[in-house]
Amino acid sequence: MFNPSRDEARLFLFESWRKRRTGELLTPLEDLTAQLIDKHPEYHTLFDDPERNQDKDYAPDGNVVNPFLHLMMHLTIEEQISIGQPQGIREQFVRLTRKYESEHEAQHAIMDCLGEMIWQAQRNKTAPDAAVYISCLEKQ
Repeated sequence: MFNPSRDEARLFLFESWRKRRTGELLTPLEDLTAQLIDKHPEYHTLFDDPERNQDKDYAPDGNVVNPFLHLMMHLTIEEQISIGQPQGIREQFVRLTRKYESEHEAQHAIMDCLGEMIWQAQRNKTAPDAAVYISCLEKQ
């Protein structure tokens, strides 16, 4: 999935969950996605009903977490850790996993910094800066 649209990304999440629940064969990425959804039981009813939730919007006001964005950020972090980019992400993940005694909670801490880097890039109209990301992680 190289630059999917919002609808394509959501469909991928829904299909991964559906395949997991029905026992269908999953690709490695679908399996990882289904595992991430499984770790978020608060989203299960949403993913159980794609017709009702495919087009659901979430305001960026911070009051309600966008489950689609949340899971796609988890996938982004998983990929970053697997390829070791940006430089230092693996070490920060290991450190935060020890700190929180949970890989999943470590990813949530990383997600805060990923969001901060993206927000700064949007605000400044610049490319995302890995140095901002890693610096934020070092403060976690």
